[in-house]
Amino acid sequence: MAPTTAEHSISDQLVALIRLQNIDSKIDQIKKLRGDLPEEISDMEDEKAGLTTRLEKLKQEVKDSTVAAGQAENDIKDAEGLIKKYEEQQLQVRNNREYDALTKEIEAQKQRITDATARGEELELQKPAVEAAIEEAEERLKGLDAELEQKKGELAEVMEDTKSEQSGLEKLRKKAEQEVDERYVRAYNRLRSRVRDGRAVVPLERGAAAGFSVPPQRQLEIRQRNRIVACEHTGRIIVDGDMFTETVAAAK
Repeated sequence: MAPTTAEHSISDQLVALIRLQNIDSKIDQIKKLRGDLPEEISDMEDEKAGLTTRLEKLKQEVKDSTVAAGQAENDIKDAEGLIKKYEEQQLQVRNNREYDALTKEIEAQKQRITDATARGEELELQKPAVEAAIEEAEERLKGLDAELEQKKGELAEVMEDTKSEQSGLEKLRKKAEQEVDERYVRAYNRLRSRVRDGRAVVPLERGAAAGFSVPPQRQLEIRQRNRIVACEHTGRIIVDGDMFTETVAAAK
């Protein structure tokens, strides 16, 4: 029996899907040549941004500590001056009440000196750790810059080597996608995003497709080339093996 118009249409769609998959597989192969470089560069840039922010905070901490240490020293000098003043005034008081009041002021200034001294000592103890953290961050940033430059150079080299080929394939892909019905394109793209290897269209070979066995009745339907048959395990579109080979060979 001669094939119907509908059968011709489905057969044409299967061929168009195979062409689209073949182009996408070539593009995937080009991207694979870049390996993990884009992801590595992105991770390193994130680390650099984090380190830069941390370094800024550490340097600000040093500035704040310097200001605080200076304030503590000023507090001590100011308190010492007031103590000397109050002690001189105690020699000139006329009654015990004035003497006691000055004694309280002197004690308050002594406490002020104690507190300021403690603050200064604490800041001095923190200083080595902060300086070490700054040195470590600066050293890592320096190394990171060198690594980033190297990785970006490697990626640029690969991109340059494959730029022309990928550009040509992208143009072919756009044309090939126009040959596929919109509903099948949507299904194909969804499948591509779901499967790990990017193969949404796979050939039937020796009774199996993409590693899964296909029932005999399904195999018969696939070989007739008049239906879109999806794998019941993965959802991939399964096509006749000979059709797949012929279409790929014709595209070379």
